[in-house]
Amino acid sequence: MSNLTLDQVGRIFTDAMIDVLSTSTGLDFSVSSEAADIDLNDMVSFLSLYGDNNGMLFISASEKVALTLCAQMTGTKASEIIKSDIDDALCELTNMVAGNAKLRFNNAGTVYTLSPLFLVRGSNMTITSKKRVTLVSRNLVCDKMSIKLKVVFF
Repeated sequence: MSNLTLDQVGRIFTDAMIDVLSTSTGLDFSVSSEAADIDLNDMVSFLSLYGDNNGMLFISASEKVALTLCAQMTGTKASEIIKSDIDDALCELTNMVAGNAKLRFNNAGTVYTLSPLFLVRGSNMTITSKKRVTLVSRNLVCDKMSIKLKVVFF
């Protein structure tokens, strides 16, 4: 974050996410007026950010939403998509958002290195952290679909 405010950091990640979702799926997502709650959905893809401030980027969706995104990203019928395709799609989405945000940060004079991706599946997952972290949390929606973006800096 160094020379950027939390609002600027949040805008960078939010704009990156909306841009990637629009480009890769053709769907028009927007930020929900309701704050994203702390609970995550069925799937969460994440990676670490290393730079002036270290942190983690989390993108979470239900399996149903991830399936829809996968179908839109690949042009494949949902009935033909297997579980590993859904996992790959959410990871690729996370990678594209991180890369898009990294470019935006570079343009703002802040450099980040990205770790490899990880994916976790489960239900009622929660991210718990010390109180001394900075959190950016957004809930993006399109029709009845919701995808969550969380960035934690420590």
